[in-house]
Amino acid sequence: MDTKNNLAFIDGQNLYMNTAKKEIGAWKIDLVRFRVYLEKKYNVDKAYYFLGYVQEKNQELYEEIQNANFVLLFREHNPAMIGKKKGNVDSDIIFSIMKKLYKKENFDKVVLVSGDGDYKPLIDFLIEENKFEKILFPDKKFASSLYKKLGSEYFDYLENKDIKDKIELKKKRAP
Repeated sequence: MDTKNNLAFIDGQNLYMNTAKKEIGAWKIDLVRFRVYLEKKYNVDKAYYFLGYVQEKNQELYEEIQNANFVLLFREHNPAMIGKKKGNVDSDIIFSIMKKLYKKENFDKVVLVSGDGDYKPLIDFLIEENKFEKILFPDKKFASSLYKKLGSEYFDYLENKDIKDKIELKKKRAP
């Protein structure tokens, strides 16, 4: 039995924005199925889901994320700035991964969910340290061109039919 202890880090804003866009054929991820997919396919023990900031109107979403067995983390913001800037979690994710490495926390590899190019130096370092499993891009069109030189063993696209079929929220049929 494979007992890998991988960690997943999800850029929630990037994931949502790149699957919910109408011009690319919007679709919704079933978070429970996505969490199971990460566990079965990539041996993910813990999955961290990063969001910009807490908004009262999104309480249902937060509960859905937690009920799907993700660890939900928010970016700290000055309350006066909320609503005036996007909830950029890139540095939080990078810091969280580097802190786990620095403190020699017990994990095997990292799975990252984002298409943002800001993670490229981190990914290069994790590959060098044999601590990188895969980056999962929410959408091919919005994946940073910085990743083109990565070997295909290091990335995949959530919109690929075989993956999408496993993680897409299935519309309930009327009785």
